[in-house]
Amino acid sequence: MPQPSPAASHAWLNKVPHATVLFWIIKMMSTTVGETGADYLNADLHFGLGGTTALVGALLALSLWAQLRASRYVPVLYWLVVVCVSVFGTLLTDNLTDQLGVPLAASTGAFCAALAATFLLWYRSERTLSIDSIVTPRREWFYWAAILFTFALGTAAGDWVAEGMQLGYAHAALLFGALIAATAAARYLFQANGVACFWVAYVLTRPFGAACGDLLSQPAGNGGLGYGTVATSALFLATIVALVAYLSATHRPAAPR
Repeated sequence: MPQPSPAASHAWLNKVPHATVLFWIIKMMSTTVGETGADYLNADLHFGLGGTTALVGALLALSLWAQLRASRYVPVLYWLVVVCVSVFGTLLTDNLTDQLGVPLAASTGAFCAALAATFLLWYRSERTLSIDSIVTPRREWFYWAAILFTFALGTAAGDWVAEGMQLGYAHAALLFGALIAATAAARYLFQANGVACFWVAYVLTRPFGAACGDLLSQPAGNGGLGYGTVATSALFLATIVALVAYLSATHRPAAPR
């Protein structure tokens, strides 16, 4: 009986989910949790930026280690990493702004350049940026590096627009929501490149979710609705848990590629 080749015996399933409606709902909610969760740990629990960054960084490292060890997409593992990356990406921008005094415009430009460099290296190495082909360890490393920079970039850009330009949380949410709608129209009405539209939408959902989170959680004096970080974080986190539980119960792995 012939033995399977090493390549076949180590075949991976695609490590990330398809970009369905549920994918985008959970992703946007995770961005809101990233914004309000970071504020909750930092201010409400008095961990401070340094303590919050260390704690979330450790959680991210552990969850990413488990995700990288898996040979297929596991909804709980994948979305746990996304939530941790969301909080950690928020903290990267907060540390640059609050601790080092880096202007939001400068950090937006720096994270934009880092994301562009990640995409360039990824494409030169793999000849694709598609999330439907994350089937090797190297592609997954590129993928998670890109995800981290999209969250950090989205945080910086969102804060720059809402606070630096004094647009306000509601108007910022409307602006980024309109840009997401325009991206969807470009894809589905004008047949724009699917991979490019995915990554544009992925970046835009970060400031959209953050603006929505700030709008709900910040006090009225700061332009919010005053529901607080605890209630907002708990509501969105509970929704994420419920949706991920549903995905876990209904997920059927695809064949190895």
